[in-house]
Amino acid sequence: MRNPLQTPFAAVFSNEVLLNIKRVAPYVLMAFFASNAVLWWGWGPAVQMGWATNADFYIQRNMVAFSFILGLPIFTALVMGDAVVRDFRLGLDPLIFSKPFGRGSYLLGKFLGNFFVLVCCQLTFAVTYFLLQWVPFSRMIVLPVRIVPYFKHFFFIVVISHLVLAAVYFAAGTLTRNAKLVHGLAACFYPVYVGYQLLLLKNLPNWVRVISDPLGSGGQFGSNPGIWKMNPDFLNQYVVTYSRTAYVNRGLMITISALVLLIVYFRFRTNPMELRSERLTKLTLSEPPARITYIAYGIDVPIESSPPHDRITLPTVTSTRGPSATLFKIFTAMRVEFRLLRAERSLMVLIPIVIILCFLSVPFSRIAVEVSYSVTSATNTANMLLLLLGCLIVFYTGEAMHRDRELKIEPVVWSAPAPNSVLLLSKWLAMTLVALSLVLVGGLTTIVAQLFRGFTPVNFKAYVLINGIVVVPGILFMISIVIALNVLLRNKYVTYVVAVGAGAALIYLYSLGYNHWLYNPLLHKLWKYTDLTMPAILAQRLYCLALAFACLVLAHVFFERKS
Repeated sequence: MRNPLQTPFAAVFSNEVLLNIKRVAPYVLMAFFASNAVLWWGWGPAVQMGWATNADFYIQRNMVAFSFILGLPIFTALVMGDAVVRDFRLGLDPLIFSKPFGRGSYLLGKFLGNFFVLVCCQLTFAVTYFLLQWVPFSRMIVLPVRIVPYFKHFFFIVVISHLVLAAVYFAAGTLTRNAKLVHGLAACFYPVYVGYQLLLLKNLPNWVRVISDPLGSGGQFGSNPGIWKMNPDFLNQYVVTYSRTAYVNRGLMITISALVLLIVYFRFRTNPMELRSERLTKLTLSEPPARITYIAYGIDVPIESSPPHDRITLPTVTSTRGPSATLFKIFTAMRVEFRLLRAERSLMVLIPIVIILCFLSVPFSRIAVEVSYSVTSATNTANMLLLLLGCLIVFYTGEAMHRDRELKIEPVVWSAPAPNSVLLLSKWLAMTLVALSLVLVGGLTTIVAQLFRGFTPVNFKAYVLINGIVVVPGILFMISIVIALNVLLRNKYVTYVVAVGAGAALIYLYSLGYNHWLYNPLLHKLWKYTDLTMPAILAQRLYCLALAFACLVLAHVFFERKS
């Protein structure tokens, strides 16, 4: 009897899951989703509005927001876009299609394998939000423990909404075999979706809007949209039920997904993409002879030869030792690290994410501010960037530290005539420049958003002080300690668990008030703009930089390679 786990579909499905497990992008998504679940639970509007954090309507509200804002369509494109493109790009298609299975098993296994990984990443938000029911928080209303609402709303709102998006992105990438086109479609999603809502659906009846909404955003799936303005006691006991039109919408989304996959099945070809023009035969001519001899007549005819080629001057060999040679090696190694980081497709979505989050960090309406709108906006951006960059640093630094070993080229790299400091500092500098580039993009986006909303004048000094004194030292510390953890633990997955667990534990302790600056180097909730130029804050920043330097020294001492 044949083992069902050895069927072609199961083989392709399991292979896709294993490939995604070995990549850094899923871990970045899971950490990002889990950290936002913590933020939405402890620092959302529930405490101010008197809402219970595990009330049915509040769970559904957060799932709708997660699907539209954080379960970003660009994340879906990141996971689903090059599922098939990757095989053709790496030249594995002849080997794969030599196996005895059809294109249906191949395509379905590819799609479901990657979609399963995407759902597992998104499920981190729901699971984290569910587990937070047992975590106490001051002035927070928590009802008796609930299980079903979390996963009911997650499946109904998040999974089905992103199923149709995953099918569209999968179809675009598979049929065109162009991952950049998929990312372009993802970048255009929000303008197209907002225009679709405002220009086509705005003036239509409510049931038409509900049926035609692919994401079910705006709370339209609730049976009574006016519940948001009702009494908090009533809302905490309210049970969300979905209307018939909502079920029709979900069934329609599943049907559209199946039709899109069916089109992919009929249009997919296993052969390489055909070229528009026929292939031409390329002839290579040899060099002409210097003389031609006619043997019959004994005539030796010289042939005018072409001018000699220019001589190439060999480079001058310089010393491989000394500060200048070491600095050159660091820059060379850092250039290689940049090229490898650029190959990570998940980095392509970081800039749009930073732009969106920084745009949202500026208040939408005029509110009471302590100093100025620039200070409030820069503070919100700094807090958001430290959280986002913390997730990025943990996973991308781990990938950079262990990439050589996983590709089995570590002996080749370690045989290079370069000291350990070159191998470590190149990775440290590459990650630092990537993080600082995102900080620069975030700051510029916040300034533009402030000007767009009319909150003038813009105080550029506030942005420089907050980012220079709070954000930059924090980034340097996080990169240094993550490098030290990777060197000491020597396993990137153990490092992920330790770093994420330590970060979650510290955030929980900080929320309870245990946030002394000695074990809070990022100064979470310990700084105000008016205190940034005070000697105490500057001394604490020097302490943070000293910890970063100590971590780098520790990594250098315990580095596994012997110079």
